[in-house]
Amino acid sequence: MAELHHECGVAAIYHLPGLVESPLAPRQGASHTSWHMPRLLLEIQNRGQLAAGMTSYDPESAQILETHKDVGTVSEVFDIQHQDRYLPLMQRLKGPAAIGHVRYATCGKEDRCYAHPFERTHIEKNKWFSFAFNGQIANYTQLMEEIQAKREFHLARQTDTEILMHLISQQLSGDRRPSLVELLTELSKKLDGAYNIVFLNALGEMFVARDPLGLRPLCYAIEGPMFAAASESVALSNLGFRNENIHTLAPGHAVIIQNNQIEVKKFAESPKTAHCFFEWIYFANVASTLDDRSVYLSRKALGEELAALEDIERGDDLIVVPVPDTSKAAADAMAYKLGVPSLEGLIRNRYIGRTFIEGKDRADKARLKYTPLREVLEGKRVLLVEDTIVRSTTMQVLISQLRERGGAKEVHVRVACPPIVAPCFYGIDMSSISELFAPRFIQSNAELTTEVQAEMARVLGADSLRYLPLPAIARSLGMSEGKLCRGCLTGEYPTPMGEQLYQLAVDDAAKKRQGIHVAPRRTYEQTQVVACSTN
Repeated sequence: MAELHHECGVAAIYHLPGLVESPLAPRQGASHTSWHMPRLLLEIQNRGQLAAGMTSYDPESAQILETHKDVGTVSEVFDIQHQDRYLPLMQRLKGPAAIGHVRYATCGKEDRCYAHPFERTHIEKNKWFSFAFNGQIANYTQLMEEIQAKREFHLARQTDTEILMHLISQQLSGDRRPSLVELLTELSKKLDGAYNIVFLNALGEMFVARDPLGLRPLCYAIEGPMFAAASESVALSNLGFRNENIHTLAPGHAVIIQNNQIEVKKFAESPKTAHCFFEWIYFANVASTLDDRSVYLSRKALGEELAALEDIERGDDLIVVPVPDTSKAAADAMAYKLGVPSLEGLIRNRYIGRTFIEGKDRADKARLKYTPLREVLEGKRVLLVEDTIVRSTTMQVLISQLRERGGAKEVHVRVACPPIVAPCFYGIDMSSISELFAPRFIQSNAELTTEVQAEMARVLGADSLRYLPLPAIARSLGMSEGKLCRGCLTGEYPTPMGEQLYQLAVDDAAKKRQGIHVAPRRTYEQTQVVACSTN
């Protein structure tokens, strides 16, 4: 599903002095704990390849907080491949604590000044802080207008991250000294949407917080003097934390580090959850466990659901082919249940860098990224398994390539997800109805008939097409439907602003069908261009 992107991922690490040592502690001592941050970010690189950055805390340095960030992958931003540049950089970033971020933009420009963390310097240590967040503030425009309505306030960037920075700064303004829990409680009253926040100030205080709905995953671990947190569990386990010490952070809760103490505290009520189902289907590393549910086992279950629906005639010429890489678990499980070979008929070119394909249209990107193997495909009837179909451009190219370059006799598309019929306003890069494939054929909550799927297959150039039914998602994840956010599948959103934004998207789509010009934009963004300053 190369045409769909996530917004970002967050990480944090801290070595608390005076506690029993651990094999995880850096050999160079506590002051080099921050050196673990690039490793953590590499483990969640799948969540964003546009930019990366970190802020370290070193009470022995005149700078105290030091931020390094830029556009590029983690390896590019930290010069990991060039030790003569990497080691001096990490020496400058040393310290017993750090926060970090990887970014894919759903809001704001592709520019260094939009990379996280955002640092706000101040002469008072409690007001000098840095933070990063994962998610999307759905009421971003409303909050922006409230800030800009005050003549003495100014926003330099068109991004919800700067809104967050201003809201945090307001909580700390004047003589106020709110606790970190009180700060988060006040923030939660203003924010609508998804937000996992990592925060570090010049007093060495840290918090790692998850929004009350738990829209995005967040894990943490404590072992001896070492604390770490990341968007996915695989980052913590690969750093060396034992599985029994890795925990899911509950929605509406934060890990607070102050005065050499670690506490998990609730900052907001969480009467319901709305975990994004896409995390298990596509975004997360297959080795991760999110909210106590294995990503691999979830994808395996999706494949078994597909197999249970399959009615194609078996034969020696029938094979299952996954679209690399995240469809493989579902494809293998489906093939095993059907007694059909699962073969890699499509090979992903992992060595075409981001810069090389930048600026090309989606069809060109798909041709560059995937190579069909004629030795596997020629003369075969192919069950092509994909995570989902969002805009359809990539799928149309793949089907064409399987036939023309691969020599496939037939291509039958099987999608391990129901149709995407509505936008996402919580951090996935699909914000308008008109860009989606399925709404051309089916509206939200309408029945997905055999006839509709046949017409979709015809447009894609496939011999047949089948989606999973909606109930299959909750069954595969082992969760009740009420615990999941499925707004993009149903048009029903877990927050008030999500509902309002969907109505705006519906109105825009209706105008386009009537031939009325609608300016190209993300639903949750203003149309004007805001100047960007450097940090």
